[in-house]
Amino acid sequence: MTYLPPEFENKICTLDTLPDRAAALPKPLVFTNGCFDILHRGHVTYLAQARALGAAMVVGVNTDASVKRLGKGDDRPINCTADRMAVLAALSCIDLVVAFDDDTPLQLILAARPDILVKGGDWSVDNIVGANEVKGWGGAVHSIPFLFERSTTSTLNKIRQTQR
Repeated sequence: MTYLPPEFENKICTLDTLPDRAAALPKPLVFTNGCFDILHRGHVTYLAQARALGAAMVVGVNTDASVKRLGKGDDRPINCTADRMAVLAALSCIDLVVAFDDDTPLQLILAARPDILVKGGDWSVDNIVGANEVKGWGGAVHSIPFLFERSTTSTLNKIRQTQR
C-alpha cells in the first residue's frame, strides 16, 4: 500500500492533466526538470532558486527508463520514479510534479507553457531543451549557477569507496 499525505499526492499529475493543472497555477509559472535520484543540498538549493523566479513551479522528473538511457550507470536510478516524485512533492517550493519517459522534457514544456524555463548551471541557455519555444511565446530562460557542487553520482562514489 502506498500512502502520501493528500497535500503531497495532489501535487503529482500526468502529461494528460498537466495543461489544465498548470494553467490553474499562479503566474509567472516556472518549469524545470531532472532525475533528482538522491535528493541533496544542491538539488533543494537549485529548486528554491528556480521557484524564486516565479509564483509557481512545475518539475518534470525522468522516469526510471529515461534515467537509464542517460547513461548514469547500470544501477541507476537508485530510487524509483514514484519515490522521487513523492519526495519532490513534499517540497514547499514545488507546486506540480510530472514524470516524463521521453529523452527530453519538450512534451511537458509544451503542455505546461511556462513563463520561465530553468536548468542548472551545467546547461547553457542555448542548449536548454524548450528554450526556443518558451522564448517564442514571450517567456524567459535561465541557467542557474550551482551554489553547492553536489551530485548523486559523487555521493554514490563516496559510499562505494567507504565499502571497500
